[in-house]
Amino acid sequence: MLLFIVGLLNLFTLSISSLSLGPPAELFSPLIPQKLLATVHTINSNPGKYPQFTNVAGTWQYFSPNSWSSGFLPAAPYALNERRKLCPPTPENGLGIANWLALGRSATANLIPPEPECSPDHDRAFLVAFLEELAINPDNTTAQAAVIDFAGILANRFNSAVGCTRSWDGSEPYVSFNSFHVIIDNMMSLEFLFIAAELTQNSTLYDIAVSHADTTMKNHIREDGSTWHIVEYNSTTGEVVRKRTAQGYSDDSTWSRGQAWAIYGFANVFKRTGDEKYLDIARCLAGYFLSRIPDDGIIPWDFDAPLLPAPRPADSSAATIAAAGLLLLAQNEIDEGNAVYYTESATQIVFNTTSLAWAPSWKSLLSNATVSEPAGNAMTGMMYGVSGIGVVQVHES
Repeated sequence: MLLFIVGLLNLFTLSISSLSLGPPAELFSPLIPQKLLATVHTINSNPGKYPQFTNVAGTWQYFSPNSWSSGFLPAAPYALNERRKLCPPTPENGLGIANWLALGRSATANLIPPEPECSPDHDRAFLVAFLEELAINPDNTTAQAAVIDFAGILANRFNSAVGCTRSWDGSEPYVSFNSFHVIIDNMMSLEFLFIAAELTQNSTLYDIAVSHADTTMKNHIREDGSTWHIVEYNSTTGEVVRKRTAQGYSDDSTWSRGQAWAIYGFANVFKRTGDEKYLDIARCLAGYFLSRIPDDGIIPWDFDAPLLPAPRPADSSAATIAAAGLLLLAQNEIDEGNAVYYTESATQIVFNTTSLAWAPSWKSLLSNATVSEPAGNAMTGMMYGVSGIGVVQVHES
């Protein structure tokens, strides 16, 4: 969660004026720039390696630049660059130790061109650093080309009968034969379609994003506001074949990180379209998430996972993604009371999460993340986050 924590202070700085509870002191820690600088130096000296999660001792595990999570880290220096504008550097906050914009650009450069063996899929749209670059320099043709290219990948995976872009292909281990799979995570990819539509004046890209959101709203969200992880469709008729999970506890449970992706994704679609039906569904998703937080305030990896055997794994990644989604929702709310409520709720989530998982001795900022409990990968640190989308592009707000 190194990336997400970087972005959360930027969000809080814009949202906190009317609140009695400010962000936790850990968000101002010099460990944030120190750890980020060390990690960026590692990937710049070994450009074929990007961190995704840690082992249980807090050491980063590195993956190919083509891994779906590799775009998160290069976006984090952009977030610190924005933080430096909002909070002038001091010896206490450590923001003066690096040129964050230059670091972000150097780390992003390692992602282009993609490796020849890369198989394009929906997760390429998590390369959000290019959105950060465009926010600073809209005329950067490399960033423009990357955004348009990733949007084109998504558009090529769109099925009009289904109304969505496809997530996993048949070679993925979670995929059953000959079904069209859509995961809730894909809501985070729609930002590339919206931005590319603006860059190219191609309204088809905008329409694909809206169609995907509408179909997801119809089929991924239960009546109580919870979500399924995966919906399988018949690719010819568009009919729903099955609803299930790959990373949650059961097909009928609510995987907390998926719920967090949904909050953020629909809040962002409302921001991009102004259509209040997306605001309504984002409120519904947020309400469900907040209503399921246990009394101890710690976000579990799945809201329906059993308490025994103890301890039930937490997921600090779900917590910080949800906090960013709530803050995005608050910033775009049309009801002032709701905006205050969502901001206060996000603040409390971050307080509880840092109290549990702040990890000074780890390479990551937080421990207690769950990559995939069914795969036995829990109690780690993680890089997952949304940065340029997750920092809510504060310069636009």
